[in-house]
Amino acid sequence: MKPTSRHCRKGRRAALRTLGQGALALSLGRAELALGASIVAVRLWPAAEYSRVTIESDQPLSARQFLTDNPPRLVIDIDGLELSAALRELVGKVRADDPFIAGLRVGQNLPRVVRLVLDLKQAVAPQQFTLAPVAAYQHRLVLDLYPTEALDPLATLIHERERAEALAVRNVQDALGEFIGRIERPLANTSTSKTPIERHSTATPSVTSAPLASPAPTTLAAEEQRSIDRLVIVAIDPGHGGEDPGAVGPTGLREKDVVLAVALKLRDRLNSVPGMRAMLTRDADFFVPLHERVRKARRVQADLFVSIHADAFLTPAARGASVFALSETGATSAAARWMANKENAADGVGGVNLGAVKDAQVLRAMMDMSTAAQIKDSLRIGREVLALIGQVGALHKRSVEQAGFAVLKAPDIPSILVETAFISNPEEEARLREDDYQDKLVDALHTGIRRYFARNPPLARQRTL
Repeated sequence: MKPTSRHCRKGRRAALRTLGQGALALSLGRAELALGASIVAVRLWPAAEYSRVTIESDQPLSARQFLTDNPPRLVIDIDGLELSAALRELVGKVRADDPFIAGLRVGQNLPRVVRLVLDLKQAVAPQQFTLAPVAAYQHRLVLDLYPTEALDPLATLIHERERAEALAVRNVQDALGEFIGRIERPLANTSTSKTPIERHSTATPSVTSAPLASPAPTTLAAEEQRSIDRLVIVAIDPGHGGEDPGAVGPTGLREKDVVLAVALKLRDRLNSVPGMRAMLTRDADFFVPLHERVRKARRVQADLFVSIHADAFLTPAARGASVFALSETGATSAAARWMANKENAADGVGGVNLGAVKDAQVLRAMMDMSTAAQIKDSLRIGREVLALIGQVGALHKRSVEQAGFAVLKAPDIPSILVETAFISNPEEEARLREDDYQDKLVDALHTGIRRYFARNPPLARQRTL
């Protein structure tokens, strides 16, 4: 039986579809035909607290990891990937000063499986997790390398103080020895009856340079303990960092960079004050979760917490500095509420391994804590700082605002958040780049903090390692 015209037409259409699909396949390159994820970017963030490796892709990635000894290595197998130039870029991103990673290799271990091998400098406790797309990021596979024994911020602070004091003593002794030497030289020139050794033995005893102090043991002498308890400790929190750039100005200045520069300068100024020490929640370009910033301040029993930011607004016209304290009842303005919501979203951008957070209920309770006394003291220090910042540049609001900032929720530490300027404003972005403007901001913060403690001396605390 001959086929009908309708059957012939259906056959021709099917043949054309097949031909079209074949032509499309011939026009596609290898990348378009490959199944699985494509790498968008790779990043490596080294820091003393932990190092982070981030692989960003257009689709979710799954990976397996294991540690080896002799030599120590961490091996990660990533499924659904072909070796690419983007992945090879990780090799060149390892820095010599990375405290955890000595080197990195990448290769095609199996079809559709890429293997990363990290040569380690010390024993690590690795954490691996994934992040869903957020802000400017697509899917992220994150590997955090933590030391097997976490750093103690209070011990670090004490050791830094002792090293600084030992260096100061050494400098004084060197200067004193030089002064004594100058006094003795004329006497030495007039005396010919004694040898240099004899003259030295009868002259005023010389002062030798003391060696730098080694790290203090965890058990402190009574006088050392009293000295530490009397310390005034200020926790300085440079916002954002690492995967989270914060706000970005019109010409590309990143909030995380400028606030770190200001924080480092403020730390040096406060450390020059006798009886006062500053602790940074981060001292380099890495991300610290909001709850961890609060925990660090509480661990050293800080007397004050100052979070430094340089935010952006919806329009470039917004300008001026602001100071915020916590609110128990609600934001004092719509802008304050918007700012708090934006800052509280930092964990999602920076990347928090929620699976590694222990006692999640306790953590949530801690972040919900606040006290009327803490807020009262925060408003007091906030007014001191705001008045002085107003002498440096424009103010966005002439009073301390309040909102539910997660990073201000340490219940026993007066806490303020300082928006130094709007980085989204072209004029203020340009000023934030200038060392002179940063120095003026630091002067204002430093003076405001000292005035606050002069009027509100903190009680001595029992600080134990």
